[in-house]
Amino acid sequence: MTIFSVTAPAQTIFGRDSRLGAAAHVARMGTRILLVSGRSVPWVETFAAELRALGLAVARHYSAGEPCLDDVRDGVSAARRFRAACVVAIGGGASIDLGKAIAGLAGSEGDPEEYLELGPAPPRRLSNPLPFVAMPTTAGTGAEATRNAVISLPEQQLKISLRDPRLVPTLAIVDPALTDGLPKALTLATGLDAITQLIESYLCNRANPVSDALCRDTLPEAIAALRCLMEGPSEAARDTMARASYLSGLALANSGLGVVHGLASVIGGRGGAHGAICGRLLADALHVNRTVAARAGLSARRYDDVDGWLREGLGGADSGPECLRSFVDRHGLPTLRDLHLPESDFDSVARAALGASSTKANPVALSEGEIVQILLGAARSF
Repeated sequence: MTIFSVTAPAQTIFGRDSRLGAAAHVARMGTRILLVSGRSVPWVETFAAELRALGLAVARHYSAGEPCLDDVRDGVSAARRFRAACVVAIGGGASIDLGKAIAGLAGSEGDPEEYLELGPAPPRRLSNPLPFVAMPTTAGTGAEATRNAVISLPEQQLKISLRDPRLVPTLAIVDPALTDGLPKALTLATGLDAITQLIESYLCNRANPVSDALCRDTLPEAIAALRCLMEGPSEAARDTMARASYLSGLALANSGLGVVHGLASVIGGRGGAHGAICGRLLADALHVNRTVAARAGLSARRYDDVDGWLREGLGGADSGPECLRSFVDRHGLPTLRDLHLPESDFDSVARAALGASSTKANPVALSEGEIVQILLGAARSF
């Protein structure tokens, strides 16, 4: 019998235009709201005015790209000074991760660094986090459904996570309309992140009936929807990708990931976009994992499933990984060199990825040399 637990937001509201009722839901969580966002979502100003019209005190806190440790410190200080009762984050995965970290750390003593997975000593345990509401404006990371906040350490060229089951948002409001009009390159990279999360959750060594159901039902439609969005605007495809992103977060929160995300945690510390890194590595990770699994005499059934979903969704007579390689190159996904990873660094990056938490959930144990093979394959020109 498979033993598993299920982690999910206490409440999720999904649907086009669901943002329009968000203020009333937030008002039930406290009267002092710290609103975390980037500066490029015009609707945030409307939302802040709606909160104030309900008699709530609102303080704005802005995110600027993937949060580093100093960004988290600044945000936690702002929440404490304002005496925030609730944190609301609106934006992409970076804004949601920052809001999640602020909500998680605002009630805890000491420096945020003491709560991170750094070094051999276990991190400190968080005090009770503040209520947290996540409203994504991209369809990729699934951060609105996960228990971790990704924080970059630029001086160490590394990304690490603040982790705690209580970091899962109190409320996730997923309105696909907030993703309408995203640039093609951002749609591609974030969509590939969601698809990679679903595939790795399905293949990983911690897969369970819950994650299997989420991935099997979601992947075929998500792959086809991303292909559709590369060809032109589609509200239906935006809806599908927003749903896929949320469900990919649920899947990974309840299973695990794999070597692609293990590598992305290392490569991303150099400044490359996370979704683009995942999309560039996925095809070759599938190939190497399948080869190693076959050598060990393991079943290929799940790899066959993924292969079929990729071929059908992307269209093509080649294998699923080859269809994916062709798709990402045709639509201009950055190369590894574009993502700040020269071939001279492949060995050191592979060595660092071996110790990443995501790599520990990979469906098969990989050697450093096998991880280098993934990088070499992904670096090929097509």
